[in-house]
Amino acid sequence: MNQKGFNLLELIVTLSVMGFVLTVGAPPLLRISGDLRLHLATQELVGVLRVARSYALRHDANVAVKFRTGRNGVITFALYRDGDGDGVLTRDIDAGTDPQVSPPRPLAHLGRGFGFGFPPGPPPRDPSTGRPMDRLDDPIRFNQSDLASFGPLGTSTPGSLYITDSVKRLALVRVANRTGRVRVLTYNARERVWRN
Repeated sequence: MNQKGFNLLELIVTLSVMGFVLTVGAPPLLRISGDLRLHLATQELVGVLRVARSYALRHDANVAVKFRTGRNGVITFALYRDGDGDGVLTRDIDAGTDPQVSPPRPLAHLGRGFGFGFPPGPPPRDPSTGRPMDRLDDPIRFNQSDLASFGPLGTSTPGSLYITDSVKRLALVRVANRTGRVRVLTYNARERVWRN
């Protein structure tokens, strides 16, 4: 006789196997997903910084990237060009002296849990000195500014952007001053070390 469907025993065994696979497989899958999202966020920031450097070289101008976080958690960025010969400054942006050269654009991989900041817990070690970091309320650090600036020769203001998932993950996008080179480091909180 040709039967269609499952009997109760087959259904219980199948659901038990599926439950076991989900229980064992879900934590690594969630970890990989979080690591991938952090990687995508850092690579998006690297791309933004390279666009700003390219614009500065192409237009023979001092250019800066300004990041803003909206009330809804969406992070946007815009490029500004030096309008009065003293570099791009926040006060000149606010006064309209340094014009915006690109409309604000949202960052696709920041927001919804990932953003600028540091995870809770003990302060991470400074990647340069190895000592515990201070100023954990300032995740965008370009000297005393929040502007990532690039000059017409490809040089930049040295600085760092710290990105977190607000739980445990932390990454750093660092810009070198003479070359404008951008590096990404991730922090291993258990070992308290930064890695490429």
